Amino acid sequence: MNLELFTPEPRDNILPYDGIVQDYGLVLNVEHSARYLQYFLQHLVWQADEGMLFGQYYRTQRQVAWYGDEQYQYRYSGALKQAHVWLPALWRLKQQVEQWVGHPFNSCLANLYQDGTQGLGWHSDDEPNLGKNVVIASLSFGVTRKFSFKHKHTAYKVDLLLQSGQLLVMRGQTQQHWKHALMKSNKILQPRINLTFRYFHSISE
Repeated sequence: MNLELFTPEPRDNILPYDGIVQDYGLVLNVEHSARYLQYFLQHLVWQADEGMLFGQYYRTQRQVAWYGDEQYQYRYSGALKQAHVWLPALWRLKQQVEQWVGHPFNSCLANLYQDGTQGLGWHSDDEPNLGKNVVIASLSFGVTRKFSFKHKHTAYKVDLLLQSGQLLVMRGQTQQHWKHALMKSNKILQPRINLTFRYFHSISE
């Protein structure tokens, strides 16, 4: 998929303190975003998260797909994932995001929410495999959804609406001091995909 991409300019930090989150705005136009959405819906290897958490088995409605330079094993919330080989379109998009963000990525955790009844609760991406001062680039496709940040100690909140083709980058100490969540809404009937590009450190590193 050879698509012409816009050159984004990141806005100022949207967090007031203790972290850096930059909104790059719409980096893909409407046509290209729609084509990517359909491609990823059809071609990514989607599966629900499932595992043991606090002694209880769980299975999520949200589906995920994990890709990387190697067959990394990634454990979070009691679930164990093994990375698939990059699809060419996903690989090219990763390379473009790296140029925009100025940071290398070797993996991508993709999330699929079929409608507004599916979301993701408050959490931080602070697993040891991601290292310190994590940089995560999140690229959205599909229906617009509300995405929120909440400070772990002050409970200060920042809300924004993420549109199809919008790039958001979390940097610095964001994961140490803030949680984030994708809010649910029964009024939303269409799917959303977000690609979260990361640099994953294997256990042997």
